[in-house]
Amino acid sequence: MSEDRLPLLRRITRKEHAAIAFTLDGAPCEGRAGDTLLSAILSRSDSLRRTEFSGEPRAGFCQMGACQDCWVMTETGERLRACTTPLQPGMRIVTMTGKAA
Repeated sequence: MSEDRLPLLRRITRKEHAAIAFTLDGAPCEGRAGDTLLSAILSRSDSLRRTEFSGEPRAGFCQMGACQDCWVMTETGERLRACTTPLQPGMRIVTMTGKAA
């Protein structure tokens, strides 16, 4: 995320839930117990990923696992649907945000 851009989401509740450490594009991050990957990532970034077709930023669309817009990958290449995947401690997520596909 560039310094002049704010995260897309701002946490207003569940601030007391246990912190969960994960890595996003090589940078250490923190989400909260009960977060999906989508909510954890968008609490840190202004977009989820870049589309492989045009390079435009994407932030998920349907929020329920139907539209295929929120795919991210683990560092090992496993594809995950961010809107329905619970955040787990130690996840190492690659979004390619900021890079053209």
